[in-house]
Amino acid sequence: MLFDTFSLRAINLSNRAVMSPLTRSRAVENNTPNGLMATYYSQRASAGLIITEGTSPSPNGLGYARIPGLFNDAHVQGWKLVTDAVHAKGGKIVVQLMHTGRVSHLANLPTGAEVLGPSSDTCPGEMWTDSQGSQLHTPPREMTEADIAAAIHEFATAARLAIDAGFDGIELHAANGYLLEQFLNANINHRTDGYGGTPEERNRLVLEVVRATAKEIGAERVGIRLSPYGVFNATGPSADVDEQYVTLVKELSAFGLMYVHILDHSAIGAPPVPAKLKADLRVAFSGAFILAGGFDKDSAEQALIEGHSDLIAMGRAFLANPDLIDRMRQNEALNSPDPSTFYTPGPQGYTDYPALAG
Repeated sequence: MLFDTFSLRAINLSNRAVMSPLTRSRAVENNTPNGLMATYYSQRASAGLIITEGTSPSPNGLGYARIPGLFNDAHVQGWKLVTDAVHAKGGKIVVQLMHTGRVSHLANLPTGAEVLGPSSDTCPGEMWTDSQGSQLHTPPREMTEADIAAAIHEFATAARLAIDAGFDGIELHAANGYLLEQFLNANINHRTDGYGGTPEERNRLVLEVVRATAKEIGAERVGIRLSPYGVFNATGPSADVDEQYVTLVKELSAFGLMYVHILDHSAIGAPPVPAKLKADLRVAFSGAFILAGGFDKDSAEQALIEGHSDLIAMGRAFLANPDLIDRMRQNEALNSPDPSTFYTPGPQGYTDYPALAG
């Protein structure tokens, strides 16, 4: 089943293996995609669907060093290099829109941008800056309702720019403790207005961003990623997390979205997403369902055969194996990823992983 074709709304996929979004920090000039990134993604065009690395819809969302943006014409032209290269090889690609919110440092932001979050609590821990080395996260300013409206508009604008850049759609990153999950998460969102205080109010921003992006480009081009039991960036589950996410996904289903993408981080030490919750979320969503988290060929096949998912996303395996589909088809050994080059500039550990001979 992994190598079967699949119709993802209007997009025809050559197989059911999805390349997970993977931050690689190669947008070295003004957060603009470049030819090296085009090479990297085109090398992996045999994936059924590529989801790009997290890409900010706003200057305020560029929290990490050298992550790409999608909010000006230079970004559009840079991403067009990527989409053209992937499409030339028959691939399909969507851009993941990721606003980092409070997971940020001012040294990584352009002049005039600021660190924002649902509340004024600072994200624990440190992050890398090219100019100052590792630094504690910058304290965020609590967003006003005007800030929230502006952020929604930024997501909608980025969705339109994504289509201008040639993408087959977008994925909203509402996982891993970034801005959209900061609003979803009861451990981070301490608001008492209409955007916090109850599960329904914590879901509100995500639903408004979905509505705005779907209005801009069509719901069939909008997917979303969720990580209900993740602990990344000081998130973690709350007492009512299961009920909150089932309610959220039912509402997402009503939009007719391209897909829902559920991330289980238990392979790297986070609490597992309970099997019952995954099953309930699958039932709650009428469209395509993607599971991610520690899959290999055999476990991916099993999940598909048992009906747990329609598509399976894989991350590090695609990072280190540009020809992962061929390797899995032929039961060939996989290259091992080099973590020391995950976020470094340049081609080493990026475009130089070997493919099978011949």
